[in-house]
Amino acid sequence: MNRLPKVREFHSPVWSEPIIMEMGSKGARGILVPETEEEIQAQVGEAGSYIPPKMRRKATPQLPEVAQPQVLRHYLHLSQMCLGMETNIDAEGTATMKYSPKVNEALARLPGMTAIHPCQDEDTVQGILAIIYSLDLFLREISGMDQFTFQPPGGSMATYTHACILRAYHGQRGQDAQRDEIITTIFSHPCNAATPATAGFKVITLMPAQDGYPDFGALQAALCERTAGLMITNPEDTGIYNPRIREFTDAVHAAGGLCFYDQANANGILGITRAKEAGFDACHFNLHKTFASPHGSFGPGCAAYGVREELAKYLPKPVVTYDGQKYHLDYERPDSIGKVREFHGNIPAVLRAYAWIMSLGSEGLLEVARTAVMNNNYLSKMLERIKGTVRYYAPGKYRLEQTRWSWEKLTADTGVSTLDIQRRMVDYGLQSFFMSHHPWIVPEPFTPEFCESYSIDDMEYWAAVLKQISDEAYTNPEIVKTSPHKAPIHLVSYDALDDPAKWAITWRAYLKKKGRSILE
Repeated sequence: MNRLPKVREFHSPVWSEPIIMEMGSKGARGILVPETEEEIQAQVGEAGSYIPPKMRRKATPQLPEVAQPQVLRHYLHLSQMCLGMETNIDAEGTATMKYSPKVNEALARLPGMTAIHPCQDEDTVQGILAIIYSLDLFLREISGMDQFTFQPPGGSMATYTHACILRAYHGQRGQDAQRDEIITTIFSHPCNAATPATAGFKVITLMPAQDGYPDFGALQAALCERTAGLMITNPEDTGIYNPRIREFTDAVHAAGGLCFYDQANANGILGITRAKEAGFDACHFNLHKTFASPHGSFGPGCAAYGVREELAKYLPKPVVTYDGQKYHLDYERPDSIGKVREFHGNIPAVLRAYAWIMSLGSEGLLEVARTAVMNNNYLSKMLERIKGTVRYYAPGKYRLEQTRWSWEKLTADTGVSTLDIQRRMVDYGLQSFFMSHHPWIVPEPFTPEFCESYSIDDMEYWAAVLKQISDEAYTNPEIVKTSPHKAPIHLVSYDALDDPAKWAITWRAYLKKKGRSILE
């Protein structure tokens, strides 16, 4: 702890910024669109004539009329009041918030990428189809699966896609009514329970054994003729890797179920373990996590969902195929579950992930995993020395790329909770940690995840801030409980967030609550 740097002073800019809909003046424009040339107008006619009558607006949309400088100032002011990946150390657990190389952003913004349209003829988009197909091949090698789709917009949608494929698989065998149970674990990502429930399955959730590992005896007790499959994260959100995972998948297969591997926590196992050798039938990766495409605050995400050969026919359509000379979009898939998202998915995320893998190669991916695990365990050594921290389960064992910690002792000693600490971190210019999923099986949880793109200085500063807040909790707890003090918005009332009368999602809803018309 003697190495920890001095905590820096920080105060966020605070702008009393109006809503964009309340800005501007009549006639102001950010850009003047040239009038259509007479020759073109004579050739194509009125643009409005191409819109079906039932889809035409009855009135002009009420949009703000704002000049370009005002628009820039407005959104730059808002950005200054936010903490983002480029302005702070964003070690949000279970989300692998890594640095995304800016060269990949440049690729995603090339005119050849931004100007294409998903409805173009496949002959005109051979380049991007080649990249989609190549990334599919890369992920097959990384996971051992036989084919991938990039349609799902995120991990939760990938798990839902699997639930739909699972239903189709058992349905073709006449067992869809019988096999209606999915098994998962409490420390797997919550979507592994939520999405099969949405798809109509009953969910059985296994609690951990005393050592924190998934309870194999509980799995055996849950297996029966109703078992449709297992959907599990490994390593789980505790950072603990289940070394008996092959026994789990073998047992599920023996009962007639299929096994899905949620690999959103794959950052610490790239090039070390594969879904195939662990006995899984399907898996997913989040390109906006493991493969360094920006997370984007719940979007624009992209999940790569892959399957073994026997499940490939159910994949969402179209899939990209290659005949040795040209790439094609294959829509002729009678057993496909259909689409889970429009067109082909978030292709800029696919391009970024492709570029990232190409830049690293197989040895580089292995180094990513080694560095992520090293970083997490180096940070753990610092955190375990901070007064008030507790680490549950697997005593003496290393974690992989994240760790589920607890402030239980600090809360008992001082009354300061993990929510208080989370807010106080903002006063030191840090994105608050991910406090982990409910229910809080680990009391007062926090889950840091320092992957390979963080430096030793980043980790030591992050630990220094938590030590500072721990010291404050024991000496001046009120300053932590009433935080943040240096953010644009101070302590938020959670009661207000739970009261729909006190907030509005859209401008129309806001005006309605104010008793005003959008036409005013």
